[in-house]
Amino acid sequence: MDSPPANPILVTRESDGIARVTINRPKSLNSLTRQMMEDLAGAFKALDADGSVRVVILSGSGRSFCSGVDLTAAEDVFKGDVKNPETDPVVQMERCRKPIIGAIAGFAITAGFEIALACDVLVASKDAKFIDTHARFGIFPSWGLSQKLSRIIGPNRAREVSLTAMPVTAEQAERWGLVNYVVEASELLKKAQEVAEAIIKNNQDLVLRYKAVINDGFKLDLHHALLLEKERAHDYYNGMTKQQFKKMQEFIAGRSSKRPSKL
Repeated sequence: MDSPPANPILVTRESDGIARVTINRPKSLNSLTRQMMEDLAGAFKALDADGSVRVVILSGSGRSFCSGVDLTAAEDVFKGDVKNPETDPVVQMERCRKPIIGAIAGFAITAGFEIALACDVLVASKDAKFIDTHARFGIFPSWGLSQKLSRIIGPNRAREVSLTAMPVTAEQAERWGLVNYVVEASELLKKAQEVAEAIIKNNQDLVLRYKAVINDGFKLDLHHALLLEKERAHDYYNGMTKQQFKKMQEFIAGRSSKRPSKL
């Protein structure tokens, strides 16, 4: 069993408000130990609380995004306190108010696939492959793959992906709406950076609110999701002062004279 490096979860914060989280165990294709899972959860909890961070880019080092849980320590992972949300990386990613951009290179397998699905935007390199091996190895999904994937690519495709453990290529993932962009491997982090910079140019408070209403509404039927949007819009505008409305008008006037950012 390959021992994790000294810092298997790397976190860097840049002055422009972009934080980078890197799964850093390349010799094991970034497979996750129990400690790495806890560290990843802690990283996203801390970044959510950090007011200087506006967007997070998540990637893996080496030739894989994340090849799943380290099965050489499976009992330690699966029989531990798996219901504790504080140490669950997917729960903490879902609780993170900041937009998360996943930069997927190489393999995103099983738990790695589920971590990718917890991102808000996915950029994949041409060599990326998404694989669900739960059924192959007798592992019951617990980070959302059985429910999220069908809602993104449809139940028939999701059943095929999960029941056959078939690899989904980057091109297929883009066609099915699973990833936003497919780029050359050398351009992966650059493209993720471009998306992050485009988000940062917008109103930070509204970005956080918009992400929340999309994600919260997606859990509801359309009727109740529309009611949720109306309710939050009402609360938002009622809470605005005259000065804030004036700043909004000034912001819109200033932006109208500039060309929109290009992705």
